[in-house]
Amino acid sequence: MRRILHLFLTRWELDRVYDSAALALTELVANVVRHVPDRRCSILILREPYGLRVEVADDVPGAVPARVAGPLDEHGRGLFLVAAVTDRWGTEERADGKTVWFECDA
Repeated sequence: MRRILHLFLTRWELDRVYDSAALALTELVANVVRHVPDRRCSILILREPYGLRVEVADDVPGAVPARVAGPLDEHGRGLFLVAAVTDRWGTEERADGKTVWFECDA
């Protein structure tokens, strides 16, 4: 997915947001692998007037809590990383699951 993201960003001349977007996308897909039983999701990479929007949707309903990880915990920092490296992020609950998204301004 990072390679595909890089191709899109290069074509759209948004290379400067690649590092942040790649880290955020990796974290969201890692959450799918960890928390979605069949590990399936759909990913949208969208060019917007302000920059980039990426959406990762799965079929598991419910909110995505950003939990507080302890200093020795191996997991639990992914959404904090997403918040730190992107300009905006959030979740949208749907009847058939949820979408977690982030945006990076150009």
